[in-house]
Amino acid sequence: MDPVVLLAAVAIAELLLLLHYRRAARRERSLRQRLASRHGRIYEQFLPFLEEYPYSPENFRFLGSPVDGVQFEEDRIIFIEFKSGNSKLSRRQSRIKELVGSGRVYFEEVRLR
Repeated sequence: MDPVVLLAAVAIAELLLLLHYRRAARRERSLRQRLASRHGRIYEQFLPFLEEYPYSPENFRFLGSPVDGVQFEEDRIIFIEFKSGNSKLSRRQSRIKELVGSGRVYFEEVRLR
């Protein structure tokens, strides 16, 4: 067999193998991220019942999105977002925090007939 053809065939085989491993690695990362996200959503439903939670868990209502929940106290209502490690608020969560900070949160009664 011609050495140039053989070299080209080996190079193509290596390239295909490299692409296969990269694709598999991306799928594995994606799967790990989905599982971590799913576990996080399940775990955060139990966080109000931990000893470190500073409020009464009976007054917490889980929302899930865009914030984890709402804590209803006698003198205030608190939006709660659970975070761990170095995780940060999403853009939407940051915007909600800004709206709350600027007093642009309202109560509206809607009556349906």
